[in-house]
Amino acid sequence: MTRTTPVSEGSDSRVIGARELMRFHVQALFTFDEAGRLVAVNVRGGAVAPRFFLGCTAEGNVWWFRHDLGPALIDDLTTLCEQRSATLDRAAEPAHAVPFITRLSRDDPIRGTWMGPAFRFPSDLPGHPTAIRVTSENASVLSPYLEDWRDDVSGSAPMAVVLEAGKAVSVCCSVRITTHAHEAGVETHPDFRGRGHAARAVSGWARAVREMNRIPLYSTSWTNEPSRALARKIGLIQYGADLHIT
Repeated sequence: MTRTTPVSEGSDSRVIGARELMRFHVQALFTFDEAGRLVAVNVRGGAVAPRFFLGCTAEGNVWWFRHDLGPALIDDLTTLCEQRSATLDRAAEPAHAVPFITRLSRDDPIRGTWMGPAFRFPSDLPGHPTAIRVTSENASVLSPYLEDWRDDVSGSAPMAVVLEAGKAVSVCCSVRITTHAHEAGVETHPDFRGRGHAARAVSGWARAVREMNRIPLYSTSWTNEPSRALARKIGLIQYGADLHIT
C-alpha cells in the first residue's frame, strides 16, 4: 500500500472526492501486498481479507481482489465491475451482489457477504461538555461500564467518551487506522442507550481525528438500523457503498 502525505477533510485545503474517500476507506479496512491485492483485516492478527471488494460511488466504482485469486477469476470479476453503473441507488438491493456471488461460487463456496453504506462527516461537528478524550491518564473513567475498552486506549487513539455521573457510558475510537484516515468504532452501554450519547461520542472522536490532520470515516451494514440511525442523527453524508464477498 502506497503511503503519501496526509490530507485533511472538512474545512480543509482541498475537496476530497468520493472515489478517493473509498480508497482511503478500503486502505483502512484491510492490509495489502506489494501488488495492491487484499491480504487481511487491518487489525493485529486480523482474519483473511474478503476475496473481492467493490466500492460504489457516484463518481465511479473501484474494486480490489484478494492476493490469491487466479487471473481468469479476476478477469471475469473485472468485466462484471465495469458493467456496473456508477450509482448508489441500487447498492442496498440483494440483487446487486448476485452476479459476483455467482461467479465467485464457481471456484469456491461463498463464506460471507457484506453490504453497507460508507459515510463521511459534515464540516460542522459540535462539541458537548459531557464528551471528553480518554488517555492513559484518565482511563479509569471507562470503569465500570466500558471496562473492556481499557486495552484500546493507546492503540485506538483518539478515544472519546460521554460521561454520566463521571463515568463513561458511550465510547468511540479508531478501530482502523492509516496515515490518511481513521474508521470509527462505537459502543454505548445497554443501560444508557437512547439518550443521544453515541452521537456525542462519535462527534467528539471525529473532531479529535481532524485535529490529527486525518479523515474520520464511518461505515456500517444495511441491516444495522441502529448504526444507520446514528449516522442520520449526526448528519453523516453517504459517499459510497461497500460490497465484499469471502
